[in-house]
Amino acid sequence: MTSSSNEKKTLILTGASRGIGHATVKRFSSAGWRVITCSRHPFPEDCPWEAGPEDHIQVDLADPANLADAVAVMRERLQAQGSRLNALVNNAAISPKGEGGARLDVFKTDMDVWRQVFEVNFFAPVTLARGLVEELQAAKGSVVNVTSIAGTRVHPFAGSAYATSKSALAGLTREMAADFGALGIRVNAIAPGEIDTAILSPGTEKIVAEIPMKRLGTPEEVARTIYFLCTDQSSYVNGAEIHINGGQHV
Repeated sequence: MTSSSNEKKTLILTGASRGIGHATVKRFSSAGWRVITCSRHPFPEDCPWEAGPEDHIQVDLADPANLADAVAVMRERLQAQGSRLNALVNNAAISPKGEGGARLDVFKTDMDVWRQVFEVNFFAPVTLARGLVEELQAAKGSVVNVTSIAGTRVHPFAGSAYATSKSALAGLTREMAADFGALGIRVNAIAPGEIDTAILSPGTEKIVAEIPMKRLGTPEEVARTIYFLCTDQSSYVNGAEIHINGGQHV
């Protein structure tokens, strides 16, 4: 990145309210970054993060028109810092379940659910990156897409629409790395496995037994990798998808 070391850097993060997103907010904030968060919920009043209310944007990523309005708001907020954006992390995702938390396969997933999943998990990252490309280029910034181990193998809990959207997002990361790289913007992905968050499904313990490290990952471990990909420590990493799963993919 070309910004000076003492200049306050800015991150825009989707899906910040819990799990990986919440840990990422804390990691970047502790390093002195300004973090602009985005979610479909208003900023929670009981959140201890002081900078949150004025740097939170409520947006429904499944609604293209609402997202377009949100991008305009983001660009307006970035103007105060010279219209520079050091990092965009596309973390928000939805993974619909059936009755009792049952996995939704190809046949059981309604087409409107397929479309909603792809709007949030795939098209929103496209829209955000394209809409903020000038601000990212000004900072020689970085984009991190959060994919999943479910994007490369059939998962016992993740539904077909979610898994397919994550596979598509991995492909998008490759294409973006080629297109955005010429502008000085690096684009990478992280693919978490079983991370200890609120969205784990019953039966996860059976998967843990098959993980070489014999444990779940933590949101903080994922956040540290995201931070690495958004700083000069990874200045020549572009188009990578980093597995964060304790060796589950092997």
